[in-house]
Amino acid sequence: MKKRLAAFGLMAVAALALAGCTDSAAGPTADPSDSADAGGTTEEVRDVRVAALPIAESGALWAAIDEGIFEEYGLNVEVVPAQGGAQAIPALLSGDIDFAIGQPFGPIRADLQDLGVVIFSNYASSLASGEDVNAVVALGDAGIAGPADLAGKRVAVNSLGAAGDLTIRKAVDDAGGDSSTIEFVEVAFPDAQAQLEAGNIDAAWVPDPFRGIVVGGGGVEVVAPYQATIPGLTVLTNFTTQAKIDEDPELVADYAAAMADALEFASQNEDAVRAAIATNLEIPEEAAAGIVLPDFTADLGSAGIEDLAALAVEYGYIDAEPDFSRLIQQQ
Repeated sequence: MKKRLAAFGLMAVAALALAGCTDSAAGPTADPSDSADAGGTTEEVRDVRVAALPIAESGALWAAIDEGIFEEYGLNVEVVPAQGGAQAIPALLSGDIDFAIGQPFGPIRADLQDLGVVIFSNYASSLASGEDVNAVVALGDAGIAGPADLAGKRVAVNSLGAAGDLTIRKAVDDAGGDSSTIEFVEVAFPDAQAQLEAGNIDAAWVPDPFRGIVVGGGGVEVVAPYQATIPGLTVLTNFTTQAKIDEDPELVADYAAAMADALEFASQNEDAVRAAIATNLEIPEEAAAGIVLPDFTADLGSAGIEDLAALAVEYGYIDAEPDFSRLIQQQ
């Protein structure tokens, strides 16, 4: 689980071909007539749209769909690609999607604006020790060896003003650098390597498989910022709107239960997760085999969201901590 990706060289092209993952993980098209209880009553198959990032962590969702776990709960899941959790919130509020999987920072800000966004379960947490699931990487000739070297550099994150750049700033300051001199640039994960090679950025915060491709191609891993600041911090959470919970509690309850089963399945079936990653990210199976997987879990108890919010206040990302009693509602 914690093995580093080997050098894959020209595999980067395949790894970046993500256009095909838009609907490849759509749920099984079950016929409602096939779902009947013991009394013969036909059960409705409910379509749900879920925003998720095209990254390795989404392998748990894709694998669970392939396994038919959501179908067992009468749910037909369509996966809608997103760049980050914050970007999914407008779609949630407009009703274009039902649920989202993303960083908790978007929901934190949404709560401070009283938008009615609720984190109802964890999805995946970073690793408290060893190789972590995301890291800041740089090219081998960039002269960047440790976090303090990021001072004064252009560093890419997938979503500005979120957990990525916040934890990077903390890690740089703790290492004796001046994080206020970093210029953060928003770059989608699949585009980070090309931007590094073009010289448009000096370093990039990325998860696998993109982290492993850069490092395997001669790049360096500069720092794993989650592990350096809040070990075990959640990578992705499940969230929806309070309106959805109030208006369709049965759907939310069924989806939360299905997601819990999905994450348990993922934690016990790494091969299935890696196979789903290879298929949906269109990368070779040997590349997927070396990806560092997170701790897949629905439990929010040790997700570190409160610590993240406190750090955000310290660095001026937000003016106050959110109302955790309404923001976090474990289902």
